Amino acid sequence: MEIGIIGLPKSGKTTVFNALTRGRAEITAFSPATTTPNIGVAKVPDPRLKALEGIFSPKKTTPAEVRYVDVATPSKGPGKEEGLRGQLLTHLTRADALIHVLRTFKDDRVPHIDGSIDPERDITTMNLELAFSDLSILEKRLEKLETSLKAAKQHERELYLRERALLARIKDSLEQDIPLREQALNKEEMKIIESYQFLTAKPMLLVLNIGEDELARASYLEEEWRARHSSSQLEVAVLCGKLEMELAQLPDANAEEFRAAMGITELGSGRIIALSYKLLGLISFFTVVSGEVKAWTIRRGTTAPRAAGKVHSDMEKGFIRAEVIGFEDLVKCGSLAEARKRGLLRLEGKNYIVQDGDIITFLFNI
Repeated sequence: MEIGIIGLPKSGKTTVFNALTRGRAEITAFSPATTTPNIGVAKVPDPRLKALEGIFSPKKTTPAEVRYVDVATPSKGPGKEEGLRGQLLTHLTRADALIHVLRTFKDDRVPHIDGSIDPERDITTMNLELAFSDLSILEKRLEKLETSLKAAKQHERELYLRERALLARIKDSLEQDIPLREQALNKEEMKIIESYQFLTAKPMLLVLNIGEDELARASYLEEEWRARHSSSQLEVAVLCGKLEMELAQLPDANAEEFRAAMGITELGSGRIIALSYKLLGLISFFTVVSGEVKAWTIRRGTTAPRAAGKVHSDMEKGFIRAEVIGFEDLVKCGSLAEARKRGLLRLEGKNYIVQDGDIITFLFNI
């Protein structure tokens, strides 16, 4: 899973990036010439791995990972010279989802680029920038379709006309400030546009970057913002980026002690990852091979052969069947041998839909 981090300059998005990845990226506003994003990886916290360690005593435990890309975003408004462009745009189009960091913290030493703290205004500004990028792609494609239609054969013409009508409808909605994620597109229409990687089609997590003085109100703020903005493709989280970054750079024991003292019951990075999984419809399954317990991330609804392909492409090609047990069943049994004795270790075929927490051994032949 790869997630792009966006936000206006001085919103604290690189601070949030450091908090999520335990990174030490320089916390300064990107210059107009900046083309290299900050890239980091976070381990997905999953308490089930600890339980599996107790059962299998592996030599190695490998959690799933999330890749975060902190991208320079514009400061001059939609369509201006400093808009999303080049390599930075490429990084965002590859992302599975976007995190939009919104500033609510006050700091006179770091003035907001628009002179005041107004996260609702900042959402509008960034949404316009993302929409402008998508509209640019749409206009170029519509121009190309007009040229292609002139020389198209009958069967090609029907496909081009269908695509043109769809893109024109999407363009009209974008111009009315409706992002693609909120437009009513069916599966066939989504398939037509999936190669374009439109930015407003990506699931988005709004992260309110609060100050330490707002920690006591964090839950209230999150509920309030979720009531206003949450949808199937948009979620809300509240995070004190500065505090979480400082804690992320401490040894685990010290960080836990500070969290307890401040009444912080949940890792900010863990909450962001959990909400990202929810937005993208992701689950985890586990394998135990060659002394290693490993977590894998897949989309909900994935079949056993496709899940095997995450481990190795040969496993998907030569898939025979999968030996499966659910996490809760394995914990109750205490071992695979006991699970087999109780008949809880199942053999599943190509149509099996992998469930969250499954422990799977793939049988294949190449």
